[in-house]
Amino acid sequence: MMALAAPNTAGTDMPHVPIMRYPEIAGQKLRVAIWEGDGTHRPLLFFNGIGANLELAAPLGEALRDRDVIAFDMPGIGKSPPPRFPYRPWQAARMVRRLLDELSYDKVDVLGVSWGGALAQQFAVQYRRRVGRLVLAATSAGTTMIPGKPQAVSKLAHPRRYLDPAYMVRNFEELYGDAADMAESHAVKMLPPTMKGYLYQLLAMAGWTSLPFLPFLRQETLIIMGDKDNIVPLANGRILRTMIPHARLHVVKGGGHLFLISRSEEVIPVIRDFLGEADSLESATTE
Repeated sequence: MMALAAPNTAGTDMPHVPIMRYPEIAGQKLRVAIWEGDGTHRPLLFFNGIGANLELAAPLGEALRDRDVIAFDMPGIGKSPPPRFPYRPWQAARMVRRLLDELSYDKVDVLGVSWGGALAQQFAVQYRRRVGRLVLAATSAGTTMIPGKPQAVSKLAHPRRYLDPAYMVRNFEELYGDAADMAESHAVKMLPPTMKGYLYQLLAMAGWTSLPFLPFLRQETLIIMGDKDNIVPLANGRILRTMIPHARLHVVKGGGHLFLISRSEEVIPVIRDFLGEADSLESATTE
């Protein structure tokens, strides 16, 4: 099943505005954005970083107009109400599977960034028949990761970077490893998470690691890492590439933790080409 696409601006220079949905999944309301494409390629499901709202998926939605791009705010993040109880990654993955059912999507490609990359790994092994291709960006195998710079990791763990825009701007380069000239434009796109939402995201991954199940991931996987990432060093991408059977690694030279935004003109074509390989293979198979 695929969601029916409404008329959109695919193939034009007009702004590509997402459709907003607010489904309730097992008692939890979620804010969801769908950038509707022309329906010619498999939809892309986006898992965001910790504390990050769905607006950060806009460059993907704007660029990938040949497919639906689905992004959502985790409970207590962006404009989704706070969760009632703590959750584990397998529970979050189940919630997302129910979300896809609610939106009438069957098989999707998956892109996960940072914290969302960990959840994308969980989702891909837990619901492997629902995942076509997998893209893991600026992420790791969880608690077994090679740690980033202590100054950056300590700032990452505190929600002040979302609550205080001046703090974000002042510490941007040290925190993310990206050029400071994009700090203000990034800060204005961020919505402060609730304390409960942010804390529960931190707790969700406590003690979690994907290392035992990475060899069982059968999806073709693209791993993208920045070599200037202060939070998730490049070595973590090399570990993922080694452990995942059908994985390849793309290194963004000079890229920090937010290369998907700061280097979108460079990185999104790499993602598009990788996802397009699957579309070409499926087309050849049916001819």
